Amino acid sequence: MKKEPYKLKIKLGMSPISWTNDDLPELGGETTLETCLSETLEAGFIGTELGGKFPKNKNELKSVLAKNNLKLISGWYSGTLINNDIESEIVRITPQLNLFKDVKASVIVYGETFNTVQNKIEIPLNKRPKLNQYDINEYGIKLTKLAEHCAEQGVPLTFHHHMGTAVESEDEINKVMLSTGKDVGLLLDTGHLYFAEGSYKNILSKFGDRINHVHTKDIRLNILKTINKSKDSFLNCVLKGVFTVPGDGVIDYEDFISRLFDTGYEGWIVVEAEQDPKKANPLKYAKKGYNSLELALKKTGYEIEV
Repeated sequence: MKKEPYKLKIKLGMSPISWTNDDLPELGGETTLETCLSETLEAGFIGTELGGKFPKNKNELKSVLAKNNLKLISGWYSGTLINNDIESEIVRITPQLNLFKDVKASVIVYGETFNTVQNKIEIPLNKRPKLNQYDINEYGIKLTKLAEHCAEQGVPLTFHHHMGTAVESEDEINKVMLSTGKDVGLLLDTGHLYFAEGSYKNILSKFGDRINHVHTKDIRLNILKTINKSKDSFLNCVLKGVFTVPGDGVIDYEDFISRLFDTGYEGWIVVEAEQDPKKANPLKYAKKGYNSLELALKKTGYEIEV
């Protein structure tokens, strides 16, 4: 009997940020966690990332996830290794790492937040820290040690390039990846990369084997063209509506998924599009993002786990 060829598998998840934004409480602050999780499931997703309204006790978190038939995929960790020693950083990350280990999260998302302006509405994007202001080799050594520690605990680290942080541009992503060891995975975020004028084609070509998590958000080009980085903060950009879900903006997701497939990537793809829920109904846009990715994934040959 002929054996069926193996198919690359993808799991689709959703970030709660479309329902409620931890950095901008006025966006969905009144929305309950139950609404967020039930609508995540209704839109077709099988996993969610962590948000501020989630319980931090492992038993309570397991209970709320089980009630809504969702898995915890990952969650943001605000790292400070640029200005912190590795021993202190391990102490800081341990509670979240233990929680993620207990609930079997796939990865822990490391964002470099030393002097970040991503969560400061009064500070424009061009005032962000720049990676070349620091000792990149030393940073790479510390980041590698932290990633090795996370791997030993069974929760791989994935590094998130992000607007408003010290690692925003394609060049800065290159430097982080080249200065770190294999345990430092890369979270490829299509929206942040496009915003920073980077190329997912280049990143996939260079570091496809390091990618262990994917965030998909789209960009409204008409809004992006109005952004002035010397005046607009990252949160201003969110409020203006620069981000949306896959299939609602300028990014070619069929091309992106095809190139991701060629790297052999398997795992989670998360729809993460911070928007004003009063302007962009979260359930409606979650379904739009799911349908867009589903179409691209099936066309490429991926198998979507359900």
